[in-house]
Amino acid sequence: MENEFLPKIGITIGDINGIGPEVLLKALATQRVNKICNPVIYGSGKHLSKYKQFVDLHHWQFVTISEAKQANAKNSNLINCGKGEFFEIDFGKKDSKAGQLAFESLKRATEDLKKGEIDALVTAPISKENIQSESFTFPGHTEYLAKEFEKKEVLMFMISEDIRIGVVTGHIPIDLVKKKLTKELITSKLKIMIESLKIDFGITKPKIAVLGLNPHAGENGLLGDEEINTINPVIEEFKKQGNLVMGPFPTDGFFATGNFKKFDGILAMYHDQGLTPFKMLAFDTGVNFTAGMMGIRTSPDHGTGFDIAGKNQADASSMLHAIYAAVDISKKRKEYIDLETNALKHQKIDIDSLRKEKN
Repeated sequence: MENEFLPKIGITIGDINGIGPEVLLKALATQRVNKICNPVIYGSGKHLSKYKQFVDLHHWQFVTISEAKQANAKNSNLINCGKGEFFEIDFGKKDSKAGQLAFESLKRATEDLKKGEIDALVTAPISKENIQSESFTFPGHTEYLAKEFEKKEVLMFMISEDIRIGVVTGHIPIDLVKKKLTKELITSKLKIMIESLKIDFGITKPKIAVLGLNPHAGENGLLGDEEINTINPVIEEFKKQGNLVMGPFPTDGFFATGNFKKFDGILAMYHDQGLTPFKMLAFDTGVNFTAGMMGIRTSPDHGTGFDIAGKNQADASSMLHAIYAAVDISKKRKEYIDLETNALKHQKIDIDSLRKEKN
């Protein structure tokens, strides 16, 4: 369609010594991507040109641009972000130069996302250790983006076609989970999930399952009282407000019986509780979505893959789905905003009409 919205999707290069550039190249080499979006790579043209040799994609081409507004949907566009001299790719190795390039790519892309120069951001995997510097002191992308968008809380929301799982606590040690788990935090994450399901996925009345923290969801206090004192009161409060929020469910039985299929979203209490079943169910197609921000960010559901880097073995499915998700969410948000704007316009017309009748 001639007037169809074609989102401009920024894609960061990730750690150059991992599989990020490989899955990026393989994804963009497919004919479908340029038909559904306008891709802009944030990275290093010299490194990508060299990387093409390792994945046998000599035919694939990109066009170098200086600003995202110059991007043309007919091309794969690239903005050079590396400030230092060219350094050799060293597959599977942690290199501070690769970490610096990953950060510079992320920083420039985030700036463009904040300014509205791109409609969404897809981040290739970084080494959380290798990227650390005076400028980047975060456990991962999620926390960095939360700070940049000045959000106290965002939601790590793992999504696929069949399942969506958010986590209350993210990249923290397991012994800190109980200390961090409060009614206020669970309430905040549930609010973000409900709003995201409505705005980003078009689900008018989302049905949400909340998992317990302890084995067997605490067994009525026998195995822990967090369910009784912290989790259940939040669930009851959301129910009173008319939300379809249920639980707390014991994690093992919830997934083993297929109960998860009945819900639009699932809220887990900590990282591995949510991501372990998610990756078992949707490893190749799973996407990490940061919900609760003005900017849209998705990422493949895998790491740097240092063990297979440079071997042309990486599967691009998750990167492709991350791009598809970024496109779909961009369109859903635009549709939601357009509907809300039109509703406000009609409301104003009705108010103006009433005022005229009174006068």
